[in-house]
Amino acid sequence: MTTSTIEQRAAAACAVTHHRKMKIKWVNIFYREAGPSDAPVVLLLHGFPTSSHMYRNLIPALADLYQVIAPDYPGYGQSDMPDRSKFSYTFDRFAELVDGLLDQLKVTRYAMYVMDYGAPVGWRLALKHPECVTGLIVQNGNAYEEGLKEEFWDPIKAYWADHSDAHRKALNVLVAPEATKFQYTDGVADLSRISPDNWIHDQALLDRPGNADIQMDLFHDYRTNLPLYPKIQAYFRDRQLPTLIVWGKNDKIFPADGAHPYKRDLPEVEFHLIDSGHFALEDKADEIVPLIRDFLGRKVARL
Repeated sequence: MTTSTIEQRAAAACAVTHHRKMKIKWVNIFYREAGPSDAPVVLLLHGFPTSSHMYRNLIPALADLYQVIAPDYPGYGQSDMPDRSKFSYTFDRFAELVDGLLDQLKVTRYAMYVMDYGAPVGWRLALKHPECVTGLIVQNGNAYEEGLKEEFWDPIKAYWADHSDAHRKALNVLVAPEATKFQYTDGVADLSRISPDNWIHDQALLDRPGNADIQMDLFHDYRTNLPLYPKIQAYFRDRQLPTLIVWGKNDKIFPADGAHPYKRDLPEVEFHLIDSGHFALEDKADEIVPLIRDFLGRKVARL
């Protein structure tokens, strides 16, 4: 172990994560924040069915050199869960509220880590503020239709087609405990690396009264992401942002078929398929974190 590695680990161990809430419009948004306030910002955007909890270990691993911000979307984690009759659960709204949080925090430049639902939230931010994004870290987050061809998507696409009650009810299996555990364990070689706290934590929040309907609304709204793909692909080509892909190649939800097309539009992308599943950070952080630190240090820190 090198001296620099020892120093990095010591700094990570000492990093303090703050857990805060801020009212954006009328919704309380919870976020985790760590690192120097004058350092380059790394924005961590979480996936389904979790929250900023998925970044609890990554945050201190970056906070010695970066200001790290990880929000929870409404209906997830510790953010408010407004009633569906008063709040539209859409990716547009999520991006609007994250944008409002960044505005209140006076953050105008940031690298983004996008994963799962974090990708469509992040893509909306990038299209609205193309000058703000300094770099991209993509982990099982889709921007190409090639990534939506797995059998997993068939019942969701059926729901997109007719928005029927029957197809909506068929998706309830995706918020059941077995599905939540599956997302953490499938494609993982060594299950002892995955804490059961993950799916227990997520399932407790999914099981809140009314939350299943929120998730069904978002499954339906996911269809609105596909028309954005050509726009975000054009953004990739035009901006040629520094981009790191660290993709769990065994993921059955966002398979590696969705990772390879990034190379078409970002020929300089740093591309790594990780021998893991959907939540690759949970069992392969020892592999992924050094890649992220190296990438940020070379491509983002000096911008």
